[in-house]
Parts: sequence; C-alpha cells; structure tokens
Amino acid sequence: MKVFDFIVVGGGPAGISLAKMLGKKSSIAIIRPEDYSMIYCALPYAVEGLIGNEKTFKSDSLVIDAGAELIRDTVVDVNTDEKFVVLESDEKLEYKKLIIASGVTPFIPLIPGSNLKSITGFKTEKDLLGIQEHLENGINKAVVIGAGAIGIEIAQAFVFKGLSVDLIDMADSVLPNLLDKDMSANLEYELANKGIRFHKNSKVISLKGKEYVEEVLMDNGKSISFSENDDKTYSGIVVFAVGMKSELDFIKNTNVETGKDGIIINNKMETNIPDVYAAGDCAQFYSGIDGNILSGKLATNAVPMAKILGANLLGADKSYSGFYNGAATKIGRYFMGGTGFSERIATEKGYNVICGYSEVTTKFPIMPDAKNKKMKLVIDKDTHRVLGAQIVSGEPVIGRIDLITFAIQMKAKVEDLANLSYASQPHQSFYPAANLIVLSAEDVLKKIDK
Repeated sequence: MKVFDFIVVGGGPAGISLAKMLGKKSSIAIIRPEDYSMIYCALPYAVEGLIGNEKTFKSDSLVIDAGAELIRDTVVDVNTDEKFVVLESDEKLEYKKLIIASGVTPFIPLIPGSNLKSITGFKTEKDLLGIQEHLENGINKAVVIGAGAIGIEIAQAFVFKGLSVDLIDMADSVLPNLLDKDMSANLEYELANKGIRFHKNSKVISLKGKEYVEEVLMDNGKSISFSENDDKTYSGIVVFAVGMKSELDFIKNTNVETGKDGIIINNKMETNIPDVYAAGDCAQFYSGIDGNILSGKLATNAVPMAKILGANLLGADKSYSGFYNGAATKIGRYFMGGTGFSERIATEKGYNVICGYSEVTTKFPIMPDAKNKKMKLVIDKDTHRVLGAQIVSGEPVIGRIDLITFAIQMKAKVEDLANLSYASQPHQSFYPAANLIVLSAEDVLKKIDK
C-alpha cells in the first residue's frame, strides 16, 4: 500500500493551496474526481460563450508543479483507525494525516418531478456539458430557481444565448443573501430590461412532465410551461441554484463528527479524530462577527482556511477567525457586492441596527463616463461596531468591499471609518471632499447623535 504524509480529498481551491504549501516539503496526494476540476464561478461565462470550456478547467500543473501527486479518482471509504482511504478503483492509500476538502454539490430539492430530464444543478463539468447539449438541441426557454449570484449569472448567460428566461426565488428581492431590498430595486429593473422575468416571493412546489419537464408549478398558483419540439422532447431547461450541500458518504464508516452544514472543525481545521482535518466548503464553521454557525461556501473562505491548516501542519500555531462572506457579482451594467451582515440578517440576530447611506460617482462628475455608486453601511448602534456593508456601482466594487471586510475583521467602529484616510483622482474617485465610505459613516453618526 502506497503511503503519503498527507492525503487531500479534493482538488479545489483548498486542495490546490495545500499542495502549494506542502508539496515541496513532504509526500502529498491530491485526490480529485475528473468531474470536479472546474473553476465554478467561470461556468456561466462558458455557457454564454465568452470563454471556451477549456478555460474553466483547473490546470493539473497547479498541483503537479507544486510537488504533489494528482490522483484522478474518487474516495469511497475511509478507515481512520488504520489510516487509509479506499478509491473507487479499489486501490488503497495510506496516510499519516488526512485532509478532507471535498467541496459541495448543488442541492436539488426532492419535490415532485425533480427526477425528470432537463433538470440540472450547476457546479460540475457534467452540468456544463448537459446545459450546452440542451442549447445545441434548440431549447428556447429556461427556468432558473434561485436568485443568488450563480442563479443571476446563469440566467444572464441564457438571455445572451437567446432564451426566454424566468428567475424564481422565495425572497422578495434578488440576491437576498448579499443585498438588502433597498439596495436591489434597480437591479430588478436591470433584469427586466434584459428580458428576465423575476418571480419574487415564489416557491417551486412541483415539476410536471412525462420524461422531460413540461410545466413548473409555484405555490402562488402560477406556472411556467415549456412547448414541445419537433422531436417530441420539450424545449426548456430547469436549473436549480438554491444552494449547495456537502457529499460526505465516503466518511460514513468513520466517527468524524458532522453538522447540518458539513464536517465540524475547530479554528485550526481539526476534526474530532486525530490526524483528520477538514477545510473549505465541506466544513461547518462560524461567523467571525458573532461566533455562531454560518454557511460560508466560498472559495475566498476555503483558501485562507487551507493556508492556516498548511502553516500549522508545517509547525505554526495559527487560528482562523471565521467567515465574513465578502462577495460580489454583476447584473447587466451594475456591479454589486456585500460583506458581513446585511441589515435584515443583523436584525434577525438581535442587533440594534442603524444604517448609513452614501451616493457619489465613480469619477469626478465633470469627467466623461462617470457612473453612480451607492453604499449602505450596517452598524451595531449599541457598540458602534461595523457589521456589514453593501455597494452597487457602475464600476467594480471588490476593492471597497475588501476594505470593509478588513474593518469588520479588526472590529472597527463607525468612527474609525469616518476617520478613514483616502486618495482621490479625477479618473478614479469622486471629489476629494467626499469619499463613499466616509460619507456612509458620517451618515450613521448623524443619526446616532439625533
């Protein structure tokens, strides 16, 4: 039986980070199924045709050049007593330390008709190729369930390909986990302008059809129907983008503890079993703001988790502070992002919330092509601590979202943001007298002082 210092189950962002840290210093195997080697967030742009499929594949060289052995297989069983894993090919590999970074798969609710053809999630090469095959076969309609970032992005890709598109979500606004409703109104108009029909406050309860989906039924009594093609199949596709779940059947014969959101770990990525660790989307962890369990299935969480684990495996003593969930996406001409708690979530968690707003342009207003930029800042009124922020802009927002995330990590108060020292330049900012973040902070302080 071949022996490795480290075996990593999964070759996503966490696995690649670990390969780079440990590959030159130890024997490490990265075990990754063929179908899970894609850059997930790039898939909508492959559907759109903006990039070729080959551009979405994680390069094997990221692992191999780091000095790790890449094994194209699937782990089907783990023995934590004798320290070995069993592959689908029946091969057994022995480890000194096991790292589970197996990611997640799309969640498709078990509603009537969920087993019909022309229904898919959106995560793997199989999902991508299946959607592209439907497009090649002449479908003309798509129903996307879930108005989060992935749902929004795949819906726009379908419009670009000429499909009639319906987008459905149980929430009363788009991007409900990223933006509050008062920050997303213009985005709904933008979707409508692109031809996407948004069905808010709607839950899909049934999918009807014999072999293919013929009709999508919602709990408000409304339905969406697909027409029949000449070849007697139906001309639509249903894509579920309602969330992800950890697939952990391969550890069912172990005593590794799991929770509702994945493998339970501490702030050093340790499980309850010695020499077994977990990192990334398959792990359950907590918010860096209030210490309560929080879903954080983002590559931008997986990478720092893996880096902390890798450093500790090399002798350091680092801890992970938790999820802040800074994220961003794009709808038509708008870029938007959010971080920390929204006003809705913070209120649900019991905070005494106060919010500040600001609106400027992306350049000096006198400059050509200046676009609007709006921010919402979420503050705990009792402590003045920064809880979150949201920005909608005509230009990319990630830099400012990252800055607010850092402020949250540092437990900054609204006064700290009001005192932010900043740069200004006609092509890159509003006038020197007014900064988007500072204005939002000042708006909060005015409200507090009333």
